[in-house]
Amino acid sequence: MKIPLATENMVAEIDGPIGWMTFNNPARRNAVSLDMWEAIPVILDRFEQDPAVRVVVLKGAGEQAFVSGADISQFEKVRSSPESNAHYDAVSGKASERLIECGKPTIAMIRGFCIGGGLAIAIGCDIRIANEGARFGIPAARLGLGYGAPGVKRLMELVGPSFTKEIFFTARHFSAAEAREMGLVNRVVADEVLEDYTRGYCATIGDNAPMTMHALKRTVRELMLGERADLGACEALVTACFASQDYIEGRRAFMEKRRAVFRGA
Repeated sequence: MKIPLATENMVAEIDGPIGWMTFNNPARRNAVSLDMWEAIPVILDRFEQDPAVRVVVLKGAGEQAFVSGADISQFEKVRSSPESNAHYDAVSGKASERLIECGKPTIAMIRGFCIGGGLAIAIGCDIRIANEGARFGIPAARLGLGYGAPGVKRLMELVGPSFTKEIFFTARHFSAAEAREMGLVNRVVADEVLEDYTRGYCATIGDNAPMTMHALKRTVRELMLGERADLGACEALVTACFASQDYIEGRRAFMEKRRAVFRGA
């Protein structure tokens, strides 16, 4: 089921337990434009409101790219003054934060190029599954761009300081195998099975208890804040899990040796 949106460059569909978000500009290798950034929170709001959606998958249209970076052809218009630059950063920053804060599991299904802003989107997801032909990089040093601390921090939390510096200093493209070695992606699979593998992964996640996954996501996010972590909020989510009908269903299904049917309540 397709969800109507204000931009043709973003497609949102619900297929069983999966909410698919597609960056849909294959002619430009799905380079992310301002309107695409604006659409991300709208799509995520819709997916989160639908209890049938258990996992959200981000992908790029076509065979060449997940997202090849920011749409630099727009920069003369949308990033040519301090004011327009601030607006662009605010919109893209809001989209990035909304993706990170999504209460449901998120997967970046990466085929082909995942560069610059595309990599920023991918590392905002919980899990990254790439095809063998995927390529990763951040070309900021070749464009004279500054890169904000929040984006650097998210990358560094995944791959560590040394690999973060290598990615930025060289501005080169890294293979899927190199990305896997760095911890940048979770899984690398053959090109022809990428979507089937991702669907299977989603089916596994979709069978599990939504409240448990939501609690885990929030707990991980809080723990990464160190001393600023709101452990009380985490504990409240854990308590809610134990008080839920899903916990009763999970116990009974285990004892009865059957598949549990979780409803997120």
